[in-house]
Amino acid sequence: MFKGTFTALVTPFNQGGFDAACYAQQIAFQARHKVTGIVAVGTTGESPTLSHDEHHLVIETAVRAGHKAGLQVMAGTGSNSTAEAVDLSRHAQRAGADAVLSVNPYYNKPTQEGLYRHFKTIAQSVKIPVVLYNIPGRTNVTMTVATMARLANDCANITTVKDAAGNLDLTTEAVAAGLTVLSGDDSLTLPMMAVGAVGVVSVASNIVPGEVRKLVEAALAGDFVRGRRLHQRIFGLCKALFVETNPIPIKTAMAMLERDTGEMRLPLCEPADGNREVIRRALSQIGLL
Repeated sequence: MFKGTFTALVTPFNQGGFDAACYAQQIAFQARHKVTGIVAVGTTGESPTLSHDEHHLVIETAVRAGHKAGLQVMAGTGSNSTAEAVDLSRHAQRAGADAVLSVNPYYNKPTQEGLYRHFKTIAQSVKIPVVLYNIPGRTNVTMTVATMARLANDCANITTVKDAAGNLDLTTEAVAAGLTVLSGDDSLTLPMMAVGAVGVVSVASNIVPGEVRKLVEAALAGDFVRGRRLHQRIFGLCKALFVETNPIPIKTAMAMLERDTGEMRLPLCEPADGNREVIRRALSQIGLL
């Protein structure tokens, strides 16, 4: 069901509050560049600092605007509390999301058995697909392929993983186990697709959705010569967008392009001057500034 380019949207703020009008404009921009779908309230969307009411509102706005534009909508509903993740996932289903994206529980660092029970509980609480999100750099825990495969075997609505583990062995093994894999690292999308991933949840596509889509389409068609050219074209930008903690660089870049205020909520703040120049230079090198 999930194949192609999914943009992990930033959550725009204006004077501290959620800017729904700007968010709808960002979604329309994605639709014009023909991405497959959008992800609301992921890490890039600053989920840790949204209130529950804001979380609900952002997902509802994404579903309304995204579906109107013909996009699939994944809702970020992960938590290190299983009960909270269930509550957020049920809301996303009621709102009309096509799937929920659920990150490994962070900080409390569950065992593999704990991960299995956590995600099984979420999957049993909703009827829509649950996309697993493996990102040890954020959560300090890695879900093994064996655990993911066990979940896929036991839960009909678990088939897909967003893989941000940065480990091609894990990607290869997940594909071999029958899981649908989406890259969670922009700079690794092409090599991950070479071993069987079928798309990406992208940060870079907030500003270059057409370029990311073309790369994914080339790889899906088996045209890795063209894919490599596209990969090299955006590689510097992809690296610059992680020069500091995501979403600091992407929001800074979007502000430079006058597509976002650049506002973030503490504890996130503006980048260091040297890193701001890295971001500006990457935008210039790709012809955006």
